[in-house]
Amino acid sequence: MDREEGKAAPAQSPPNLGAILANLGPGCHWCAVTEFLGQVPLLQCLPGSSIRRIAEVVQIKRYEPGDYVAREGEPVDGLYIILDGQAEVSASANAEEANRPDYVLNKYDYFGYGTNSSDHQVNVVALSKLTCFILPNQYGHLLQPKTIWNAEETPEHSLLERILHLEPLEVDIFRGFTLPEAPTFRQVFGGQLIGQALAAASKTVDCLKMVHSLHAIFLVAGDNNMPIIYQVHRARDGSSFATRKVEAKQKGLVIFTLIASFQKEEVGFDHQAAIMPNVPPPEQLLNLEEIRERRLTDPRFPTQYRNLAAKKKFTPWPIEMRFCEDSASQHKPSLNYWFRARGKLSDDQALHRCVVAYASDLLYSGVSLNPHREKGLKTYSLSLDHSIWFHKPVKADDWLLYVIESPSAHGGRGFVTGRMFNRQGELIMSLTQEALIRREKTREPNPRPKL
Repeated sequence: MDREEGKAAPAQSPPNLGAILANLGPGCHWCAVTEFLGQVPLLQCLPGSSIRRIAEVVQIKRYEPGDYVAREGEPVDGLYIILDGQAEVSASANAEEANRPDYVLNKYDYFGYGTNSSDHQVNVVALSKLTCFILPNQYGHLLQPKTIWNAEETPEHSLLERILHLEPLEVDIFRGFTLPEAPTFRQVFGGQLIGQALAAASKTVDCLKMVHSLHAIFLVAGDNNMPIIYQVHRARDGSSFATRKVEAKQKGLVIFTLIASFQKEEVGFDHQAAIMPNVPPPEQLLNLEEIRERRLTDPRFPTQYRNLAAKKKFTPWPIEMRFCEDSASQHKPSLNYWFRARGKLSDDQALHRCVVAYASDLLYSGVSLNPHREKGLKTYSLSLDHSIWFHKPVKADDWLLYVIESPSAHGGRGFVTGRMFNRQGELIMSLTQEALIRREKTREPNPRPKL
């Protein structure tokens, strides 16, 4: 068929949904549509709730070879996503080299989005039998969520959710920040790098796949006053698993790398040998703010200490922590504490896993220093590498018990292992970390001149 004589072919009525969706693989139609849409790079940085909503409202259209799917200068119905087949993008007939196709669109490619007006800028012609999903213009707002975690403007967003929000710059490239209201150290907090890098990786896989393991290496201390660019590399995409490598950069230098593996949920063998320690429930324990307040008013502490502590700037952590042991246990190479995110988190399992990844670096490597603590000891520590295995779904704004042990410290490196349990005693995560631990070098006083 001559392209100039081709006609835009509307969807057959009613479309054979069963035959079309068979191309998406086994499973329920809605889940299959959701999984397919999750493979489209444009949509992967959206909240999972937005993708699921899009799956409910997309329409299906089919075209024969030579049919015009869109014409230059004419309005389009919405966002088109190719499900099956190929389409050719070409210039108008009076344009130079009109017979040469600009490029070919394949499965997962899209058009009709991002134009300045409702009129399409080029011709799109079916090269083969073509099937498209169409998101009608009336649902275009679903493509513009307020954050990568939540489609709606919610004033109650947790500080942690804002810390873990990234700005998508283009496909596979994100920008993160150290927020002024977030607690800071001399360098970017290691948990922030882990959580934000995992967020970047999570926004390049379909929303039905969840991270089950990650392995991170800290290379260079990060600068709190500079944005962090996260570059995601798509190492593998399979039907059940996906693998991503993330590089965090500042000033063009890679400061941190993370490799994460994602898996689609499936039913399998199940056992748990790990037993949650018998510790008091969090309701019976004090949080950090309450402990600080008690120390400021406790007459057993010297007045000078209390005055200095009161003057020191105190920034509450976005994580609420409640310690299970008192200060008498601080020399043991172990630590147990309950924690949860402050505020309400959006209902996105990917976000909750990023939150616990962020929290997993809190006080973690310091446990390897516990047996060596003494009065006047000043130390310097820096995370070297960090690994997490996620065993079960997690709810990060509910209480979790963090059980930390340090079996070894040697050669300036401290090694720690961790386990996280929910209140039902289920093992949610297992963790390991190695960190640099050194005595802080004492600076010699400047020599006084002899004259």
